[in-house]
Amino acid sequence: MLQAVKNQLRVTIKNIKYGLMREMINKTSFIMNIAFMILNNASFIIQWIVIYSLKEDVGGYTFNQVLLLWAIAASTYGFSHFIFKKSYSLSDIITNGKLDSFLVQPKNVLISTITTDIEVSALGDMLYGYIILVISGVTIIKFLLFTLFSITGAIIITDIAVLLGSLSFWFGKSDMIADTGNSLMTNFATYPDGIFKGVSRILLLTVIPVGLTSYFPVWVMTKFDLRLALAIIGITVVLTVLTFVVFYRGLRRYSSSNLMISKI
Repeated sequence: MLQAVKNQLRVTIKNIKYGLMREMINKTSFIMNIAFMILNNASFIIQWIVIYSLKEDVGGYTFNQVLLLWAIAASTYGFSHFIFKKSYSLSDIITNGKLDSFLVQPKNVLISTITTDIEVSALGDMLYGYIILVISGVTIIKFLLFTLFSITGAIIITDIAVLLGSLSFWFGKSDMIADTGNSLMTNFATYPDGIFKGVSRILLLTVIPVGLTSYFPVWVMTKFDLRLALAIIGITVVLTVLTFVVFYRGLRRYSSSNLMISKI
């Protein structure tokens, strides 16, 4: 079991390495993609500077907390889209029979599928997150917690993408549902949860687990709560196990397209 995990990790690292090598053939484009993503994210902070010049807090968040919210949202998005890019097109892969080439490999089908490509601009999101963390005031503990929650958050949004994409095993093409769900996870992650009331707030803390990826991590980093931190880790593990179970149950229903494709 341990050897299988090591082998899968080795394959994943090689996928990332070769993906970077492909993208760095054109170094100018590589650097520009990252730089423009950082600038794109930075432009949104201007609106918060204007808002906080008029109000002391928004939804119970100070300006520094909003910076942390943006940092964790960007870093989480970056980690997920850089390492697990293909999880966001899983519905297309399933409905068009593109899983064939992964089924013949002696590796984990799900992990092999979603780590076959990288999104270079996502590196800009990751770097932006750490830049904003430094600006908001960083300590060793906050840095470690930020990194931990960036990873757990990335795993959670990847899990959601895989779960939504896996619906294609049962309902055919479900890319619109998957895209909508993934967009909701991203769009709500950068707004203080205090501005949402009633049902919408409950949904963001449960059904749409933005609380686990953004709100709760900010609470832990600003007002350290060990139990909440452990709860985030625990729920991440449970959700990941559920994701694997759903995907592999759906895989039993998969119909090959007989595409003559192989992955080396």
